[in-house]
Amino acid sequence: MKILLLEDEIMLNNSICEYLSNLGHIVYGLTNGKEAYDTIDESFDLLILDINVPGIDGFELLGKLNEKQMTIPVIYTSALVDMEDITKGYELGAIEYMKKPFHLPELGIKINQIIKREQLNNANHIMFSKNYSYSKLDKTLYYQNEPQDLTKKQLDIIHILALNINMIVDFERFRMDVWDGELIDNPTIRAEISRLNKSLKEDFIKNVRGLGYKIEKFYP
Repeated sequence: MKILLLEDEIMLNNSICEYLSNLGHIVYGLTNGKEAYDTIDESFDLLILDINVPGIDGFELLGKLNEKQMTIPVIYTSALVDMEDITKGYELGAIEYMKKPFHLPELGIKINQIIKREQLNNANHIMFSKNYSYSKLDKTLYYQNEPQDLTKKQLDIIHILALNINMIVDFERFRMDVWDGELIDNPTIRAEISRLNKSLKEDFIKNVRGLGYKIEKFYP
């Protein structure tokens, strides 16, 4: 993972950077909140943020990232143990809050949990285009992270294409899985997919002439 660490205690910063680097991560260790804010972009996979740091504090930093709609997983590390501070950290969107002092292997375990969670999310959430994505878990199509209102038949079409991403789904498969084996002709299937395409803002459903349809996974 590409990780940004914000920690103003130099020795602790160096220790965490060395430990995570030895685990194979790419780590950027910074000590100033303003410098961290200027450095963070969407290429980072994880942010590890102390709260009481020079520049802007860890709470304000995450608040500013939220305003920019940057959704990078965040772990807070802090000596602050007041429940109000812990609650604020989670309300801002942090996924973990680790109280100092902590053992470095504990941080490694938390990061491994995040990696497994992200892998699961990536397996169940597919990008169709720059703006369109689909959740196989809740059978929902998203445009710029907003759920789209489609008919059940349209969602069934997208679902079967998503389950077979990068593969051609033929007309017989549509008949069996979308129309429950009903004996409908190919033109009816084409017409329904055409109506679906017209309701979309981008054309990511590909017509493979004479064979069927497919969606190719989009890689940003």
